This record gives sequence, C-alpha cells and structure tokens, in this order.
Amino acid sequence: MLSDSDINNILVNGAQISLSKLKRARSFNARIYYYAEIGVYLEVSLSRGAGISDAAREQLQTIHKEATHIHMNANKRLALRKAVA
Repeated sequence: MLSDSDINNILVNGAQISLSKLKRARSFNARIYYYAEIGVYLEVSLSRGAGISDAAREQLQTIHKEATHIHMNANKRLALRKAVA
C-alpha cells in the first residue's frame, strides 16, 4: 500500500515530468496534452482526504502556474508567426 508521502511524491514528480515535456514540445497538440496532464495532477491534489499534503498541493499549483505561462507564451508566438506570414 502507498503511504501519503508516496502519493505526494508521485503527483509532484509526475507533474514535473510533464512540465519538462511541455517545455520541449514543438506542436500545439503536444503542449496542450502535457498542460492537461499537469492539470490532472493538480485536480487530484485538490481531493480532500486523499492524503495530499499542503506542501505538495502548493508545489503542484506552482508547476501549473509555470505551465500556464509556458503554454500561453508559446501560443502568442505561434499567433505572431501566423500574423506575419
């Protein structure tokens, strides 16, 4: 059986892996996929009674915020390239 700390580590590490993949993604579809994965980790962390610590929840919120900025900036760059072309 998994302990509470195991669950916290799985969620945070999974979100960090997805963030890494998001940073390397070259297409919109890949970015949206990894961004959605991070959102799922955050959503799971909001479940009360699941043994998720406040520290893990805060880390996931920080990761999600960074992912949002990365994804939105990439979308802006894509829109600018289309506007210039």
